[in-house]
Amino acid sequence: MKIVVALVSLSMVIMVGMVFQAVHQEIKMRKAKNRMVESSLEVKRKEEAIVELKTKIESLGQTIKTTNSKNEELRRKKEEASQSNKNFGERLGTCSNEKAEIVKKKTDLTKIISELKANHEQSKEKASEEIQNLKQQILDRDKAICAFVDTTKEEARKLCGISESSR
Repeated sequence: MKIVVALVSLSMVIMVGMVFQAVHQEIKMRKAKNRMVESSLEVKRKEEAIVELKTKIESLGQTIKTTNSKNEELRRKKEEASQSNKNFGERLGTCSNEKAEIVKKKTDLTKIISELKANHEQSKEKASEEIQNLKQQILDRDKAICAFVDTTKEEARKLCGISESSR
């Protein structure tokens, strides 16, 4: 009997040990299952965050592309404006040179015109003097002719300025 009691006690101790072991394993399994559920939830959240970040990255990529294209367009416009500015500068230089030439020609022509006006005035004065001299010579000649002309004729009276009443 002693052996039976010892065997029953030993089997009880072994059984309690096995129950304890089973309960301990069950608790560990539940904890592992809970951690696994939490980990899967965390993985899902992180996946969602990754997907969200991907969409943000794609939208930022599109924004960068549009910004780069606008930047390139602005560079082209800047180059065109620079080229246009250079062309306008060259045209301005050409126009300035032409203007300087025209101003020089104008001053030369103004000088020539003033000289011609002065010469014209002098010529006019000389011509006026010559006309006066010629008129005086004609009057002197007419007076000399009037002294010898027959005043009875009408042409002679007209030439000498004699009226019929003074005869």
